[in-house]
This record gives sequence, C-alpha cells and structure tokens, in this order.
Amino acid sequence: MANPTIYQTAGYNNNSSLMKIAVICSSNQNRSMEAHNFLGKKGFNVRSFGSGNQVKLPGPAADKPNTYEFDTSYDDMYKDLEAKDRNLYTQNGLLHMLDRNRRIKSAPERFQNCSEEFDLIFCCEERVYDQVIDHLSEREQITYKPVHVVNLDIQDNHEDATIGAFMICDLCAMLADTEDMDDEIEEIIQSFEGKCGREILHTMLGY
Repeated sequence: MANPTIYQTAGYNNNSSLMKIAVICSSNQNRSMEAHNFLGKKGFNVRSFGSGNQVKLPGPAADKPNTYEFDTSYDDMYKDLEAKDRNLYTQNGLLHMLDRNRRIKSAPERFQNCSEEFDLIFCCEERVYDQVIDHLSEREQITYKPVHVVNLDIQDNHEDATIGAFMICDLCAMLADTEDMDDEIEEIIQSFEGKCGREILHTMLGY
C-alpha cells in the first residue's frame, strides 16, 4: 500500500477556505468523513454527504448489515451497535469510527437533500459519482454557477480512506492555488493522476 505521506506536497493558501467543497461516499461514514475530518483540520470549507438511500454499516454477517435512515445521529448508531455487540463492533472499528464522526457533526447527511452550491465535489467511488451527476443534471439550472465533480476511487476500509483523504486534500490544495480553476483543472488532474497512480474522473456542471 502506498505511503500516504507522499501526498502532502502542495502548500495551503488563503483560497483554501474560500472554495466550498463537498466529499461524498455512499453512507457518509468512513471515506467521506475521513476526508471531511482531514480537510477541516487543514482549513478547507468542507461538508460531507452520502448518496445512498439508507446508511449501511457492516453487521454480524455480510447479508445482515445494520441499516439506518440518514437523520439517525451518529451517537444513536454508536449506542445501538454498542448494545448489540460491543466486542464485535469494537474489534471491527465501527465504534471508533462512529465516535470520530459524532465529534465532527451530529448525523450523516444525504447529498440529494442538500440545496447548497459547491465549487468542488469529490466522490469516493464511480457509482456515487454517477448518482451525483444524475442528481445535478436533473435539477433546473438557476444560477449557472459551475461545479466540478471529481471521482477518486477509494476502497471502503480504514487504510484506503486515510490515504484517500491525503490525496483529496493535496488535490484541493493544488486547485486552490490556481488563478482560474475552471481553466486549469484538467491539466492539474492529469498531472495528479500520474502522481497518485489512480484514474480520476471529472465533469463540470452548472447550478
């Protein structure tokens, strides 16, 4: 596995707090929250979301996930799993993850229910990327403000979520350092692809 420290090369400037950034995975639990936590500590203006219909967390078996509605608080999920099997959910890291999450915000949020406009939207897998593009494309354009939707595939485990957060943060810093992001983003993404060794998808839409 790649060493995440190689992605801490870009500097941070005042534009970091001006860009409005969203990070989205399926359930707003692991990948998007790891990036939310990391970007927030670096001074970025960031929110995180899920794009699924429900929040799903691993259960005692692959066919028995724990499912919750998006308005269920992280604290309630923590208490529910703790009551169900404290040892299991401590060992697999879910209680630690939910404790981290509830320190950042109260509950997972579904992107399709958000009306806020963003400059950059990062998706953590291609299925989420497709859902986000479909949602934005179906909305009536009002302000025509451009939004860049970027996909970086991140496996849904703790180690890759940590590496993915470093990568997203580094790319955000590079984009914040541009004079014209709309004009320079394709070139920056191509350069970053070579650096990180992963394919990055990108499309620009309007609000």
